[in-house]
Amino acid sequence: MDNISVSTTDVRIERHANQLSRQLKLLRDKLFPPLSQKTLRTFSSGEAAQMIGVSDGYLRQLSLDGKGPQPELSSNGRRSYTLGQINELRHYMAKLKPKDALSYLPWRRPGEKLQTVAVTNFKGGSAKTTSTLYLAQYLALEGYRVLAIDLDPQASLSSMLGVQPEFDLSDGDTLYGAIRYDEARKPLKDIVRKTYFDGLDLVPGNLELMEFEHETPRALNDRQKPAELFFRRVGVAIAEVEADYDVVVIDCPPQLGYLTLGAVCAATSLLITIHPQMVDVASMSQFLLMTSDLLSVVRRAGGDLQHDFIKYIVTRHEPFDAPQSQIVALLRSLFGDDVLTATILKSTAIADAGLTKQTLYEIEKGQVRRSTYDRALESVNAANGEVLAGIHKAWGRT
Repeated sequence: MDNISVSTTDVRIERHANQLSRQLKLLRDKLFPPLSQKTLRTFSSGEAAQMIGVSDGYLRQLSLDGKGPQPELSSNGRRSYTLGQINELRHYMAKLKPKDALSYLPWRRPGEKLQTVAVTNFKGGSAKTTSTLYLAQYLALEGYRVLAIDLDPQASLSSMLGVQPEFDLSDGDTLYGAIRYDEARKPLKDIVRKTYFDGLDLVPGNLELMEFEHETPRALNDRQKPAELFFRRVGVAIAEVEADYDVVVIDCPPQLGYLTLGAVCAATSLLITIHPQMVDVASMSQFLLMTSDLLSVVRRAGGDLQHDFIKYIVTRHEPFDAPQSQIVALLRSLFGDDVLTATILKSTAIADAGLTKQTLYEIEKGQVRRSTYDRALESVNAANGEVLAGIHKAWGRT
């Protein structure tokens, strides 16, 4: 008799998990050898100048005068800068021209509160993690200090940022370590790790996060040890590192659990992803109704539900698809300006970059067709630019 036919479900699933785990490790070792670290490409002097807000000629003169970090010179004399060097140049320019410091170094100023953006949706496949990743990298490229928090036990965001949840993390190395209910709880600053993307730090995720979902009901029922209410714990943990960042971006799990509610309560703004298909929109309708009901309970229990903005972002958009266009039009008629004007296009460029765990910000332009790359990047930048405008408005900047 076939061994598979007589094995119990748990044994079969365990075997499949082990097989898949071994294969993923082999693939990982092939793409990223055990001692290697993921790195970010360098940027041409033209790209660097545009990011900083100076002319290429000015940047060249700084290099010739030996001022600021020195770029790498290729054999044909072309200059290139790392993102870390670009950020050094931002600091240099801010000190050189203090009156224009904000245009070179856009960190939040005294009185401007930390902005925490929770990216959420009830349904998988809405490009939630992709939207989170691109927003976090976009803000880092613009010169902000960014913390990305992976609250999804599937941990795709962590994987894209160079952390393999299955191999690189120990107990307590996720946000769970900072919000758990027992004496093993530790400060968030001990969990935050630097990434290869200068200016972007990460609180990684893995399956350990599910422990919070299991432990919270017990903590709520334990009258002997009254614990801090679950919906405040994420915000309290983030407050521990508030001084180090301008923006926190949270990738929420694709379900309405205690982690998602905690993230929503900690957030100063919400970004809800929408895939413009009728089945996804119908699912989002249920998500919004359930969210409203649960948050009303949290509010009555003392949760702070004041958000600077709530925006819907259309993802994986095919603008020449008539049914999708009708759905986008419907959403705009219902929600008005709460729907971002820009949509993130469904693009082979984004998908192809993702195959090697990269984004459009990371790959060399020649890796995909130029027109496809430009069109996809333009849509991503436009959407992220609108989110940044909302953050600036919350800070009182024009």
